[in-house]
Amino acid sequence: MAEFDFDVVELGPVDHPEEGEQAPDFTRPLVNDEYWEDTSLSEVCADSDDPVLVLFHAMDGAFPATYLWNEVRDRAWHEDATVVGVSVSTPYAHKDLLDERDVAGKARLFSDPTNGVAEAYGIDMDLDGMESIAEPRPAVFVLDSDRTVEYAWVGEEWPEFPDYDAVEAQL
Repeated sequence: MAEFDFDVVELGPVDHPEEGEQAPDFTRPLVNDEYWEDTSLSEVCADSDDPVLVLFHAMDGAFPATYLWNEVRDRAWHEDATVVGVSVSTPYAHKDLLDERDVAGKARLFSDPTNGVAEAYGIDMDLDGMESIAEPRPAVFVLDSDRTVEYAWVGEEWPEFPDYDAVEAQL
C-alpha cells in the first residue's frame, strides 16, 4: 500500500443537483486570461453553443486543482465544451492558475471566496482541522443551455478525482 503525505478523508453524504434537475444559478467574478467581471452561470450557459462543464475544485495551488486542470488541458475539453471552474480562490490566484496550467483562453474560473456556490450546490466541506474554513468538495457538472444537469459526479472522499474518461464521453 502506498504511503501518502496526507490522509484520505471520507466525506459525508451530500444533496447535490442530479441529472435532469436544474443547477442553481449564481453570479460571481468570472476570470479569463485578460480580466474578470461579475457574470452569472445562466449567462454562461445561454451564451454557449456547447455543453457547459462546471468543475468544482480545491483552492488554486493545491495539488488536486493542478491535476484536474492538467487533465482539462491535455484532453482539450475546451474544444467540446465551455469550461468553467469554481473555487474559493481569488481572481488574482485564478489568473495565475490559468497561466500556469496553460488553459488561459480555453477556460474561465469563478471566484467564490465565501464558498456560497458550493453551499448552494450542497457540496461544501470543511477543511480538515480548520475551524470555519471551507471549500467545495471535488465535483463535475455538465449543463445544457438551461442549466439542466446532463452529468453529475461528486467526490465521496478527499482527495478524489472524477473518472476523466466518463466526463469526456459525456462531452
